[in-house]
Amino acid sequence: MSIFDIFQYGFIVRGFEAGIIIGIIAPVIGIFLVLRRYSLIADTLSHVSLAGVAIGLLLKINPLVTAIIAAVASSVAIERLRMSKRIFGESALAIFLSGSLAFAIVLISLAHGFSVDLFNYLFGSITTVRDSDVAIILVVGIFVIGLIIAFYKELIFITFDEEAARVSGIPTRFINLLLIVLAALTVALSIPIVGVLLIAALIVIPVVAALQFQKGFQETIIIAEIISLFSVIAGIFSSYYLNLSPGGTIVLITLAIFIIVLFSKRA
Repeated sequence: MSIFDIFQYGFIVRGFEAGIIIGIIAPVIGIFLVLRRYSLIADTLSHVSLAGVAIGLLLKINPLVTAIIAAVASSVAIERLRMSKRIFGESALAIFLSGSLAFAIVLISLAHGFSVDLFNYLFGSITTVRDSDVAIILVVGIFVIGLIIAFYKELIFITFDEEAARVSGIPTRFINLLLIVLAALTVALSIPIVGVLLIAALIVIPVVAALQFQKGFQETIIIAEIISLFSVIAGIFSSYYLNLSPGGTIVLITLAIFIIVLFSKRA
């Protein structure tokens, strides 16, 4: 029996396809969020996505689509609240996190409690990934990477010195909005593999681990990509052969790598 025998199953192949795409995108968005101390926004948007998933399941629409719509709409609202200066950024995140979670709980109660599908979306399950999901993840993933490449210099500029970027004529409001929308898309896309409750970890932990090497910006992205992709691939293999939750396994592997890197660098 070969370790690669798992690829004879269609749902495993779809899981790997979706997982690899997400593993590539997550650290690229994550590095901007971590360096700008926006890490909590990933957690907030994941809870918003849960409300989107609940709407999809209730209305019998693809939950990935409704999660994307909910996350993107909320990201725009959060950024507008933050820019209005009427509410502190952390307060806006807390309002959306608690509000969307409460809304999701109400929707779940209307649907008469937790279903197997919702449980899978909460914690991740490669068995829920459909061909249509892979297609959506691929198209939206290419869109996200394309925009990051197109606005790469502007994103770096506002990440390290937003005031200087504004003085230089860079449309900082637009770039900030673009970043949070791309983060929302990344969070929503990660749901089928990692699950709503663990998305933030996949976006943040590989980047934090890569930062421990104290390399340049591009080198840090490459290291974060390696950690992320290794965690996703090893996590799916481990979850299949050990009968574990893929989302939890992926995040635990990522966390283990971070701990190893952290203590090895301290030694």
